[in-house]
Amino acid sequence: MSLHPSPRVVEDRREDGDRPLVLSPRQGRGTPPGPTSAARPPRLRVLDGLRILAAVLVLVHHYTRQEVWGRDAFGWLTMVGRYSWMGVELFFMISGFVICMSAWGRPLGGYLRSRVVRLGPAYWFCVLVTMGVMLAVQKPFGGAGPGLSQVLTNLTMVQTPLGSAPMDASYWTLWSEVRFYLIFAVVAWTGLTYRKVLNFCWIWTVASLLAPGSGLPVLQVLANPTYSPLFVSGICFYLIRREGARAGEPWALLLFSWLLMQRWLNDIVQWNTVKGDRLSWEMCLLVVTLCYLVMAAVALGWLDRVDWRWLSVAGAMSYPLYLLHQQIGVTLLTQWHKDVEPWTLLLSAMAVMLLASWLIQRFVERPAARRLKRFLETRPAGRV
Repeated sequence: MSLHPSPRVVEDRREDGDRPLVLSPRQGRGTPPGPTSAARPPRLRVLDGLRILAAVLVLVHHYTRQEVWGRDAFGWLTMVGRYSWMGVELFFMISGFVICMSAWGRPLGGYLRSRVVRLGPAYWFCVLVTMGVMLAVQKPFGGAGPGLSQVLTNLTMVQTPLGSAPMDASYWTLWSEVRFYLIFAVVAWTGLTYRKVLNFCWIWTVASLLAPGSGLPVLQVLANPTYSPLFVSGICFYLIRREGARAGEPWALLLFSWLLMQRWLNDIVQWNTVKGDRLSWEMCLLVVTLCYLVMAAVALGWLDRVDWRWLSVAGAMSYPLYLLHQQIGVTLLTQWHKDVEPWTLLLSAMAVMLLASWLIQRFVERPAARRLKRFLETRPAGRV
Protein backbone atom coordinates (compact mmCIF):
# COMPACT_ATOMS: atom_id res chain seq x y z
CA MET A 1 0.00 0.00 0.00
CA SER A 2 1.90 3.02 -1.26
CA LEU A 3 1.52 6.55 0.01
CA HIS A 4 2.39 8.10 -3.33
CA PRO A 5 2.69 6.55 -6.75
CA SER A 6 6.40 6.44 -7.30
CA PRO A 7 7.82 3.62 -5.44
CA ARG A 8 11.63 8.73 3.69
CA VAL A 9 14.09 8.03 5.96
CA VAL A 10 15.80 10.58 7.73
CA GLU A 11 19.34 10.89 8.97
CA ASP A 12 20.28 10.30 12.56
CA ARG A 13 23.78 11.40 13.49
CA ARG A 14 25.14 8.72 15.78
CA GLU A 15 27.39 5.83 14.85
CA ASP A 16 28.48 7.35 11.55
CA GLY A 17 29.80 10.45 13.27
CA ASP A 18 27.02 12.75 12.09
CA ARG A 19 25.86 14.83 15.01
CA PRO A 20 23.30 17.61 14.52
CA LEU A 21 25.28 20.79 15.11
CA VAL A 22 23.50 23.46 17.09
CA LEU A 23 24.57 26.52 15.12
CA SER A 24 23.34 29.88 16.23
CA PRO A 25 20.74 31.26 13.81
CA ARG A 26 22.38 34.68 14.26
CA GLN A 27 25.80 33.42 13.19
CA GLY A 28 26.95 35.54 10.26
CA ARG A 29 27.85 34.18 6.85
CA GLY A 30 31.34 32.73 6.81
CA THR A 31 31.69 32.99 10.59
CA PRO A 32 33.28 29.88 12.03
CA PRO A 33 31.02 27.91 14.36
CA GLY A 34 31.36 28.83 17.99
CA PRO A 35 32.07 26.61 20.96
CA THR A 36 29.03 24.46 20.27
CA SER A 37 30.76 23.07 17.18
CA ALA A 38 33.41 21.20 19.15
CA ALA A 39 34.26 17.59 18.47
CA ARG A 40 31.10 16.38 20.14
CA PRO A 41 28.52 19.17 19.74
CA PRO A 42 25.09 18.90 21.32
CA ARG A 43 22.28 17.38 19.29
CA LEU A 44 19.61 19.42 17.62
CA ARG A 45 16.99 17.34 19.38
CA VAL A 46 13.99 19.13 17.92
CA LEU A 47 14.81 17.39 14.63
CA ASP A 48 14.74 14.06 16.43
CA GLY A 49 11.28 14.95 17.71
CA LEU A 50 10.11 15.85 14.23
CA ARG A 51 11.47 12.56 12.88
CA ILE A 52 9.51 10.40 15.29
CA LEU A 53 6.42 12.58 14.81
CA ALA A 54 6.61 12.09 11.04
CA ALA A 55 7.08 8.32 11.40
CA VAL A 56 4.12 7.99 13.78
CA LEU A 57 1.93 10.06 11.47
CA VAL A 58 2.70 7.73 8.57
CA LEU A 59 1.98 4.74 10.81
CA VAL A 60 -1.40 6.21 11.80
CA HIS A 61 -2.26 6.67 8.13
CA HIS A 62 -1.62 3.02 7.35
CA TYR A 63 -3.20 1.60 10.50
CA THR A 64 -6.50 3.52 10.39
CA ARG A 65 -7.41 3.15 6.73
CA GLN A 66 -10.95 1.98 6.12
CA GLU A 67 -9.68 -0.60 3.63
CA VAL A 68 -7.96 -2.39 6.51
CA TRP A 69 -10.94 -2.42 8.88
CA GLY A 70 -13.77 -2.51 6.37
CA ARG A 71 -15.28 0.59 7.96
CA ASP A 72 -14.49 3.83 9.74
CA ALA A 73 -13.35 2.30 13.04
CA PHE A 74 -11.77 5.35 14.71
CA GLY A 75 -13.82 8.47 13.93
CA TRP A 76 -11.65 11.55 14.35
CA LEU A 77 -8.44 9.52 14.13
CA THR A 78 -9.53 8.08 10.79
CA MET A 79 -9.93 11.65 9.53
CA VAL A 80 -6.45 12.56 10.82
CA GLY A 81 -5.08 9.42 9.18
CA ARG A 82 -6.45 10.44 5.79
CA TYR A 83 -3.85 13.23 5.72
CA SER A 84 -1.11 11.97 8.03
CA TRP A 85 0.70 10.33 5.10
CA MET A 86 2.14 13.81 4.68
CA GLY A 87 4.63 12.94 7.38
CA VAL A 88 6.62 11.77 4.33
CA GLU A 89 6.81 15.36 3.07
CA LEU A 90 8.20 16.42 6.46
CA PHE A 91 10.71 13.56 6.29
CA PHE A 92 12.02 14.82 2.97
CA MET A 93 12.52 18.36 4.26
CA ILE A 94 14.35 17.09 7.34
CA SER A 95 16.50 14.96 5.06
CA GLY A 96 17.57 17.98 2.99
CA PHE A 97 18.46 19.85 6.18
CA VAL A 98 20.44 17.02 7.78
CA ILE A 99 22.24 15.74 4.68
CA CYS A 100 23.58 19.21 3.93
CA MET A 101 24.63 19.53 7.56
CA SER A 102 26.30 16.11 7.67
CA ALA A 103 28.22 16.67 4.41
CA TRP A 104 29.59 20.09 5.36
CA GLY A 105 33.33 19.92 5.93
CA ARG A 106 33.46 16.20 5.19
CA PRO A 107 35.33 14.60 2.25
CA LEU A 108 33.29 12.77 -0.35
CA GLY A 109 34.38 9.33 0.83
CA GLY A 110 33.36 10.11 4.39
CA TYR A 111 30.01 11.46 3.24
CA LEU A 112 29.22 8.35 1.17
CA ARG A 113 30.37 5.98 3.92
CA SER A 114 28.19 7.79 6.43
CA ARG A 115 25.13 7.22 4.24
CA VAL A 116 25.84 3.49 3.92
CA VAL A 117 26.46 3.16 7.66
CA ARG A 118 23.33 5.13 8.49
CA LEU A 119 20.91 3.42 6.13
CA GLY A 120 22.23 -0.10 5.65
CA PRO A 121 22.11 -2.13 8.88
CA ALA A 122 18.54 -1.33 9.95
CA TYR A 123 17.26 -1.62 6.39
CA TRP A 124 18.82 -5.03 5.72
CA PHE A 125 17.52 -6.38 9.00
CA CYS A 126 14.00 -5.05 8.43
CA VAL A 127 13.90 -6.54 4.92
CA LEU A 128 14.70 -9.97 6.38
CA VAL A 129 12.18 -9.60 9.20
CA THR A 130 9.50 -8.55 6.73
CA MET A 131 10.35 -11.54 4.55
CA GLY A 132 9.97 -13.86 7.55
CA VAL A 133 6.54 -12.49 8.44
CA MET A 134 5.33 -12.60 4.84
CA LEU A 135 6.42 -16.23 4.50
CA ALA A 136 4.92 -17.13 7.87
CA VAL A 137 1.44 -15.89 6.99
CA GLN A 138 1.71 -17.40 3.46
CA LYS A 139 -0.80 -14.99 1.90
CA PRO A 140 0.02 -11.65 3.44
CA PHE A 141 -1.44 -8.26 2.74
CA GLY A 142 -0.31 -7.33 -0.76
CA GLY A 143 -0.12 -10.78 -2.33
CA ALA A 144 1.80 -14.01 -2.22
CA GLY A 145 5.00 -14.58 -0.28
CA PRO A 146 8.20 -13.07 -1.67
CA GLY A 147 10.49 -14.94 -4.04
CA LEU A 148 14.23 -15.25 -3.47
CA SER A 149 15.07 -12.82 -6.28
CA GLN A 150 12.71 -10.22 -4.85
CA VAL A 151 14.32 -10.48 -1.42
CA LEU A 152 17.86 -10.27 -2.78
CA THR A 153 16.99 -7.33 -5.03
CA ASN A 154 15.39 -5.49 -2.11
CA LEU A 155 18.63 -5.84 -0.15
CA THR A 156 20.26 -3.54 -2.72
CA MET A 157 17.86 -0.71 -1.79
CA VAL A 158 17.45 0.10 -5.50
CA GLN A 159 14.64 -2.33 -6.28
CA THR A 160 12.55 0.48 -7.78
CA PRO A 161 14.81 1.29 -10.76
CA LEU A 162 15.48 -2.44 -11.15
CA GLY A 163 11.75 -3.05 -11.58
CA SER A 164 11.39 -5.40 -8.59
CA ALA A 165 8.45 -5.20 -6.20
CA PRO A 166 9.37 -3.74 -2.79
CA MET A 167 9.08 -5.98 0.26
CA ASP A 168 7.20 -3.14 1.92
CA ALA A 169 5.35 -0.44 -0.01
CA SER A 170 6.90 2.21 2.25
CA TYR A 171 10.28 1.53 0.69
CA TRP A 172 9.38 3.72 -2.28
CA THR A 173 10.74 6.73 -0.39
CA LEU A 174 14.21 5.19 -0.23
CA TRP A 175 14.66 5.65 -3.96
CA SER A 176 13.90 9.35 -3.61
CA GLU A 177 16.41 9.56 -0.77
CA VAL A 178 19.13 7.64 -2.62
CA ARG A 179 18.78 9.86 -5.68
CA PHE A 180 19.15 12.92 -3.48
CA TYR A 181 22.27 11.51 -1.82
CA LEU A 182 23.87 10.73 -5.17
CA ILE A 183 23.26 14.07 -6.85
CA PHE A 184 24.25 15.95 -3.68
CA ALA A 185 27.51 13.98 -3.70
CA VAL A 186 28.45 15.90 -6.85
CA VAL A 187 28.60 19.21 -4.98
CA ALA A 188 30.00 17.57 -1.83
CA TRP A 189 32.89 16.21 -3.94
CA THR A 190 34.56 19.62 -4.24
CA GLY A 191 33.69 20.81 -0.74
CA LEU A 192 30.56 22.63 0.35
CA THR A 193 30.30 26.39 0.54
CA TYR A 194 27.28 28.65 0.84
CA ARG A 195 27.52 29.67 -2.82
CA LYS A 196 28.07 26.14 -4.16
CA VAL A 197 25.12 24.76 -2.23
CA LEU A 198 22.78 27.51 -3.39
CA ASN A 199 23.93 27.06 -6.99
CA PHE A 200 23.21 23.35 -6.66
CA CYS A 201 19.70 24.11 -5.39
CA TRP A 202 18.97 26.48 -8.26
CA ILE A 203 20.30 24.02 -10.85
CA TRP A 204 18.27 21.17 -9.37
CA THR A 205 15.17 23.36 -9.33
CA VAL A 206 15.61 24.32 -12.98
CA ALA A 207 16.22 20.68 -13.93
CA SER A 208 13.01 19.75 -12.10
CA LEU A 209 11.09 22.34 -14.11
CA LEU A 210 12.48 21.08 -17.41
CA ALA A 211 12.26 17.34 -16.68
CA PRO A 212 8.50 16.69 -17.13
CA GLY A 213 8.37 18.04 -20.69
CA SER A 214 11.90 17.14 -21.77
CA GLY A 215 11.19 13.66 -23.08
CA LEU A 216 14.37 12.53 -21.32
CA PRO A 217 13.60 9.72 -18.86
CA VAL A 218 17.03 9.99 -17.24
CA LEU A 219 16.44 13.67 -16.43
CA GLN A 220 13.00 12.85 -15.04
CA VAL A 221 14.51 10.17 -12.79
CA LEU A 222 17.43 12.25 -11.53
CA ALA A 223 15.49 15.49 -11.08
CA ASN A 224 12.61 13.83 -9.17
CA PRO A 225 10.48 16.94 -9.85
CA THR A 226 7.57 16.02 -7.58
CA TYR A 227 9.63 15.88 -4.42
CA SER A 228 12.77 17.90 -5.22
CA PRO A 229 11.20 21.12 -3.82
CA LEU A 230 11.07 19.47 -0.38
CA PHE A 231 14.73 18.44 -0.39
CA VAL A 232 15.74 21.86 -1.72
CA SER A 233 13.67 23.51 1.00
CA GLY A 234 15.39 21.46 3.69
CA ILE A 235 18.79 22.55 2.35
CA CYS A 236 17.67 26.19 2.36
CA PHE A 237 16.51 25.91 5.96
CA TYR A 238 19.93 24.59 6.92
CA LEU A 239 21.65 27.49 5.12
CA ILE A 240 19.46 29.92 7.05
CA ARG A 241 20.34 28.12 10.27
CA ARG A 242 24.04 28.28 9.41
CA GLU A 243 24.30 31.73 7.86
CA GLY A 244 21.60 33.66 9.69
CA ALA A 245 18.11 34.92 8.93
CA ARG A 246 19.41 37.83 6.85
CA ALA A 247 20.63 35.46 4.13
CA GLY A 248 17.98 36.52 1.63
CA GLU A 249 18.54 34.16 -1.29
CA PRO A 250 17.54 30.98 0.61
CA TRP A 251 14.26 32.64 1.57
CA ALA A 252 13.54 33.47 -2.08
CA LEU A 253 14.27 29.89 -3.10
CA LEU A 254 12.07 28.63 -0.27
CA LEU A 255 9.13 30.68 -1.52
CA PHE A 256 9.62 29.38 -5.05
CA SER A 257 9.90 25.79 -3.79
CA TRP A 258 6.67 26.20 -1.82
CA LEU A 259 4.93 27.44 -4.96
CA LEU A 260 6.20 24.42 -6.89
CA MET A 261 5.10 22.10 -4.11
CA GLN A 262 1.54 23.41 -4.09
CA ARG A 263 1.41 22.60 -7.81
CA TRP A 264 2.64 19.04 -7.35
CA LEU A 265 0.16 18.51 -4.52
CA ASN A 266 -2.55 18.36 -7.17
CA ASP A 267 -0.96 15.20 -8.54
CA ILE A 268 -0.18 13.75 -5.12
CA VAL A 269 -3.79 14.23 -4.00
CA GLN A 270 -4.99 12.38 -7.09
CA TRP A 271 -2.53 9.53 -6.47
CA ASN A 272 -3.77 9.13 -2.91
CA THR A 273 -7.46 9.10 -3.79
CA VAL A 274 -8.98 5.75 -2.73
CA LYS A 275 -12.34 4.53 -4.06
CA GLY A 276 -13.46 7.99 -5.04
CA ASP A 277 -12.83 9.42 -1.55
CA ARG A 278 -10.95 12.42 -2.85
CA LEU A 279 -8.71 14.29 -0.47
CA SER A 280 -8.87 18.05 -0.02
CA TRP A 281 -6.07 19.86 -1.85
CA GLU A 282 -6.60 22.80 0.49
CA MET A 283 -6.04 20.61 3.55
CA CYS A 284 -2.91 19.09 2.03
CA LEU A 285 -1.58 22.55 1.25
CA LEU A 286 -2.26 23.59 4.86
CA VAL A 287 -0.31 20.59 6.18
CA VAL A 288 2.64 21.24 3.85
CA THR A 289 2.64 24.91 4.84
CA LEU A 290 2.70 23.93 8.52
CA CYS A 291 5.72 21.72 7.77
CA TYR A 292 7.45 24.73 6.19
CA LEU A 293 6.62 26.90 9.19
CA VAL A 294 7.94 24.34 11.67
CA MET A 295 11.19 23.95 9.73
CA ALA A 296 11.50 27.75 9.56
CA ALA A 297 11.19 27.85 13.35
CA VAL A 298 13.99 25.27 13.59
CA ALA A 299 16.17 27.28 11.20
CA LEU A 300 15.62 30.49 13.17
CA GLY A 301 16.39 28.82 16.48
CA TRP A 302 12.92 29.36 17.91
CA LEU A 303 12.62 25.70 18.92
CA ASP A 304 16.08 25.26 20.44
CA ARG A 305 14.52 24.93 23.89
CA VAL A 306 12.98 21.64 22.76
CA ASP A 307 16.04 19.79 24.04
CA TRP A 308 14.75 16.79 25.97
CA ARG A 309 17.19 13.88 26.04
CA TRP A 310 14.52 11.27 25.32
CA LEU A 311 13.95 12.82 21.91
CA SER A 312 17.34 11.50 20.80
CA VAL A 313 16.19 7.96 21.54
CA ALA A 314 12.83 8.55 19.88
CA GLY A 315 14.44 10.05 16.79
CA ALA A 316 16.78 7.08 16.47
CA MET A 317 13.73 4.79 16.47
CA SER A 318 12.03 6.60 13.59
CA TYR A 319 13.97 4.89 10.80
CA PRO A 320 13.37 1.26 11.87
CA LEU A 321 9.77 2.19 12.74
CA TYR A 322 9.21 3.50 9.23
CA LEU A 323 10.84 0.46 7.63
CA LEU A 324 9.02 -2.09 9.74
CA HIS A 325 5.51 -0.85 10.30
CA GLN A 326 3.52 -1.12 7.08
CA GLN A 327 3.72 -4.60 5.57
CA ILE A 328 3.95 -6.40 8.90
CA GLY A 329 1.51 -4.18 10.78
CA VAL A 330 -1.22 -4.08 8.16
CA THR A 331 -0.85 -7.83 7.58
CA LEU A 332 -1.46 -8.54 11.27
CA LEU A 333 -4.26 -5.98 11.57
CA THR A 334 -5.98 -7.57 8.59
CA GLN A 335 -5.65 -11.00 10.18
CA TRP A 336 -7.06 -10.01 13.59
CA HIS A 337 -9.35 -7.01 13.11
CA LYS A 338 -12.51 -9.14 13.23
CA ASP A 339 -11.56 -10.75 16.54
CA VAL A 340 -10.21 -7.83 18.61
CA GLU A 341 -11.80 -4.52 19.56
CA PRO A 342 -10.42 -1.86 17.14
CA TRP A 343 -8.87 0.59 19.61
CA THR A 344 -7.31 -2.23 21.61
CA LEU A 345 -5.81 -3.78 18.49
CA LEU A 346 -4.63 -0.43 17.11
CA LEU A 347 -2.91 0.69 20.31
CA SER A 348 -1.40 -2.75 20.82
CA ALA A 349 -0.02 -2.79 17.27
CA MET A 350 1.48 0.68 17.72
CA ALA A 351 3.07 -0.31 21.03
CA VAL A 352 4.55 -3.48 19.53
CA MET A 353 5.98 -1.58 16.59
CA LEU A 354 7.51 1.09 18.81
CA LEU A 355 9.06 -1.54 21.06
CA ALA A 356 10.37 -3.51 18.08
CA SER A 357 11.85 -0.34 16.61
CA TRP A 358 13.67 0.47 19.85
CA LEU A 359 15.02 -3.08 20.08
CA ILE A 360 16.24 -2.97 16.48
CA GLN A 361 17.88 0.40 16.96
CA ARG A 362 19.51 -0.56 20.26
CA PHE A 363 20.62 -4.13 19.63
CA VAL A 364 20.92 -4.38 15.84
CA GLU A 365 21.46 -1.01 14.20
CA ARG A 366 23.91 0.56 16.66
CA PRO A 367 26.35 -2.35 17.01
CA ALA A 368 26.11 -3.22 13.31
CA ALA A 369 26.75 0.40 12.34
CA ARG A 370 29.89 0.51 14.49
CA ARG A 371 31.26 -2.64 12.88
CA LEU A 372 30.34 -1.55 9.38
CA LYS A 373 31.98 1.84 9.93
CA ARG A 374 35.21 0.20 11.10
CA PHE A 375 35.13 -2.18 8.14
CA LEU A 376 34.62 0.58 5.56
CA GLU A 377 37.35 2.74 7.08
CA THR A 378 39.95 -0.04 7.22
CA ARG A 379 42.71 0.51 4.69
CA PRO A 380 45.39 -1.90 3.46
CA ALA A 381 48.77 -1.57 5.13
CA GLY A 382 50.84 1.19 3.56
CA ARG A 383 47.84 2.89 1.97
CA VAL A 384 47.00 6.48 2.83
